[in-house]
Amino acid sequence: MPRVLIADKLEAPGIELLKAAGLEVDNRPGLKADELKAAIRGADAVICRSQPKLSAEYFDDTGSLRAIARAGVGVDNIDVAAATRKGVVVMNTPGGNTVSAAEHTIALLLALARRVPVADATMKAGGWDRNKFVGTEVAGKTLGVVGLGRIGREVARRAKGMDMKVIALDPFVTAAKAAELGYETAANLDELLPKVDFLTLHVPLGNDTKSLIGARELGLMKKSARVLNVARGGIVDEKALTDALAAGTIAGAGIDVFTVEPIVADNPLLKAPNIVLTPHLGASTLEAQENVAIEAAQLIADFLLKGQVANAVNMAAVNPAELAEVRPYVDLARRLGLLQAQIAQGTIRRASLTYRGELAGQKTRLLTAAFTAGMLEYRLSEGVNLVNAEVLARERGIEIAESSNPKKGDFAALLHTEVETEKGTTVAAGTLFGDQYLRLVQLGPYRMEGYLDGVLLVFTHRDVPGLIGFVGTIFGTHAVNIAQMTVGRQAPGGEAIGILNLDNPPPEAALAAVKNHAHISSVTVVKLPAAGELPAWLG
Repeated sequence: MPRVLIADKLEAPGIELLKAAGLEVDNRPGLKADELKAAIRGADAVICRSQPKLSAEYFDDTGSLRAIARAGVGVDNIDVAAATRKGVVVMNTPGGNTVSAAEHTIALLLALARRVPVADATMKAGGWDRNKFVGTEVAGKTLGVVGLGRIGREVARRAKGMDMKVIALDPFVTAAKAAELGYETAANLDELLPKVDFLTLHVPLGNDTKSLIGARELGLMKKSARVLNVARGGIVDEKALTDALAAGTIAGAGIDVFTVEPIVADNPLLKAPNIVLTPHLGASTLEAQENVAIEAAQLIADFLLKGQVANAVNMAAVNPAELAEVRPYVDLARRLGLLQAQIAQGTIRRASLTYRGELAGQKTRLLTAAFTAGMLEYRLSEGVNLVNAEVLARERGIEIAESSNPKKGDFAALLHTEVETEKGTTVAAGTLFGDQYLRLVQLGPYRMEGYLDGVLLVFTHRDVPGLIGFVGTIFGTHAVNIAQMTVGRQAPGGEAIGILNLDNPPPEAALAAVKNHAHISSVTVVKLPAAGELPAWLG
């Protein structure tokens, strides 16, 4: 009988489900160090929440362990890469707390609109001043939703039920899909922020979203607008928000998540006016806790008894032997997806992949999933991998198409990709040199031989003498080393493209200097994994 270790507190319905399925339950939350290691070795599966911290050392000797289910969304407490190397499937429960987080967002919105917390505190202090706490109706007001994933969609749906107008900002939700849901769309924050009465954020915290809402963005909003964050601490610049509230730049804020948690005594938000603070309560409901417990237990039962996998964050949709055969091309496809996500302008509507030559006979669905995962992982909060990439794309109204042509062209095997947005189509093609060298051989109409790793500077320009030297001098002045360089052109003196592989990201001053050259028309920085670096799900 398979054994399941419960390594953190799990609600009774989850435990009962496991027992009813005929599984042996080892319910010992709170184990640490050697006791925990021994319990893991003796289990076929583990269910945990945010505890314990399963670092790499816990995967040195996994014994019979085959799967881990996280009762919750984040898997930060699990070394997924270490688990993958040992063949342990890691699953999470992304849907269990969706309703709770959405409802908490709406609770903060209404509390701000009707000034409930401060009115409550005043009454309990013996006061009664109805005129002091005049609120505002939400009906007819505009809600801006940044990130239309699971929680963002539920918030938007509830807002529509309160007769609010919803404008969504999500690069992976097309205008047609948003219209189908009854929402308008905005192309960027600069377009969205001046229009909203309430702004709610539902995006992951990453390099692109850290301090997404800062002093400049707050300055674009109406003085009557209010900001909500029930996503991740750090998406809103806490100092900038405090200053904006004190200056009356915006009317209020409701914040559930913080840069440092538990919140520290010197956090400026604690003294900010017109703000409602809650201690990361988005998923803190009885229903959410039971839902994730049941969902985690069902994941483990299905895996151990049926061999069924769902919500995996690290498992490929093929067996290890098949994956080893095509691993270099899977890596190539993912990197092309990452590249396309960073150079395509506008909202992605469709991606087309064509497999030529020897690739036409490979497992192209696997490669398509890898490309889609790369394209989506650049911006999405969900753990994107080979298993869920195409589903996540469909949910966002993105069409993924593939075709094959066994006829060889200039290369024995070629992956040709096209990504369509409302602003046009971008083309990128790649191949494999030898058994391991990933190369970019076409970008737009230009042919070249570029390296698909590290920091890339992509710039379009007029093919004139001295321009490459100018760019090199600029980066030399700013101590940015150029590791590789390739140039593609169609005709001497015409339009051309340059790609530089840099040892480190260029500072803004260097980019500004390059952009100012009269013959350079566009500059884009693309960040790809280092050479040989694979995602956890590829291993």
